[in-house]
Order: sequence, then C-alpha cells, then structure tokens
Amino acid sequence: MTAVTEPSDLENVLAGLTRLIRRRLRAGLRLPRLRGAEIELLRLVRERPGLRVSEAAKELGLAGNSVSTLVKGLVELGMLERVADPSDGRATLLHVTPEADRRLLEWQERRSVLVQKHIDRLSEQDRAALTAALPAMRALAASLHEEAESGIGVEDAAEAESGSGAVSENREGEVGI
Repeated sequence: MTAVTEPSDLENVLAGLTRLIRRRLRAGLRLPRLRGAEIELLRLVRERPGLRVSEAAKELGLAGNSVSTLVKGLVELGMLERVADPSDGRATLLHVTPEADRRLLEWQERRSVLVQKHIDRLSEQDRAALTAALPAMRALAASLHEEAESGIGVEDAAEAESGSGAVSENREGEVGI
C-alpha cells in the first residue's frame, strides 16, 4: 500500500478530527453530556421513527440488552419515548422527543459552523481535495455498512481474504453532545 491509502493514516486522521471537533463543541456545553452510544441511538431513531429496540440493536451492532439499557436511560432523561406497537402489543416503538430533536439539531448546527470555519481557512487546493475525496469516503462508509449488514465480522472478512484470523480492531472514543 502507498502512504496515501495506508489504513492507519486514514483511521488516525478521522479519529483525530472527530476528537478535536467533539472537544471544541463540548467546551461551551451547559447540558449534561450524552455518551456516544446514546447519541448514535438518538440519531438512528430520529432518522427512522418507530424503530423497535431489536432493529436498533441490529443497526448499531449492539446487544439487545445494551440497547434496552440505553433506551431506559434516554427515556429517563426525556430524550426518547416508547410507544406501544399497534400491531404487536408486546413490542414498543421508539421516537425522539422534541427536546432530543432540538439538542441533535443544535449540535449538528454548531458542528457545521465549526467545521465550515476551518474549511474556509484552507487553501483552495485543499478544499478541492476534500471535495474530491468525499465520494471515496462515502464508498468506504457504504462498504463498512454492507459488511456490518451481512453479519461478517472484521476477523471473518480478513480471514476469508488472507486465510489468517490474526486481525485486531481499535475503537475510537465516544462522541458526546
């Protein structure tokens, strides 16, 4: 691999950007912070209102009981609502509350303003390079999402490609709002 496509370089830059953005945005935050998994769940439910806990667990790649715990905490914080599923009385459907929607929108707006401010400081050439990289980044995200949907793990995919199961995966810290 060339230095341009070295996975660790890409991972480190993306993780670093995420961490820096999170730190800058948290600096002025007055509300209690939410953990990364809570935010991911809220974003998912906001995108897909009426989602079941089991569906959310599958989409997030988490155990059902872990998502149930997240749901319980977010309900207590007034961020999620559970609504009885009209087609199955045993199941509940998830919806974000207006407060959660407001916080997610505010965070998204603050993040956009911050990132745009720093993009504007870049040279025209660097801005063009970032724009040109977006399709490849989207394709990379789609590939990772497809792998997650297929149920093939990182170790399984690497073993299938190389015949070896010796792969480890690093996890980046949580993102908070």
